[in-house]
Amino acid sequence: QVHLVESGGGLVQTGDSLRLSCAASGLSFTHSAMGWFRQSPGKEREFVGWMNRKGDYIAYADSVKGRFTISRDNAKNTVFLQMNSLKPEDTAVYYCFAVNRNREFWGQGTLVTVSS
Repeated sequence: QVHLVESGGGLVQTGDSLRLSCAASGLSFTHSAMGWFRQSPGKEREFVGWMNRKGDYIAYADSVKGRFTISRDNAKNTVFLQMNSLKPEDTAVYYCFAVNRNREFWGQGTLVTVSS
């Protein structure tokens, strides 16, 4: 069974940084594309960014480009989302996802709250 467990969320102030982690188990991590979505209250889930399985292609939403960075540690089966210069509009539940053999898997999410 595939499990994706996010951690690292919390309450921060505008301009602060946070690093989210997503630990994966039950799937071939090195053969999985990994990424992040987020969902703010009252809004639809929004794409944040993703990294292909080799780690040589990364794409970001325009809203986070230049501030957020995705990375992965294949030895630890973990993908990270480094978030810098946080803004109140970044407040959301952040979800990790994996794509492996055309199947999608999702974590339960971790809440990030950015106060103004």
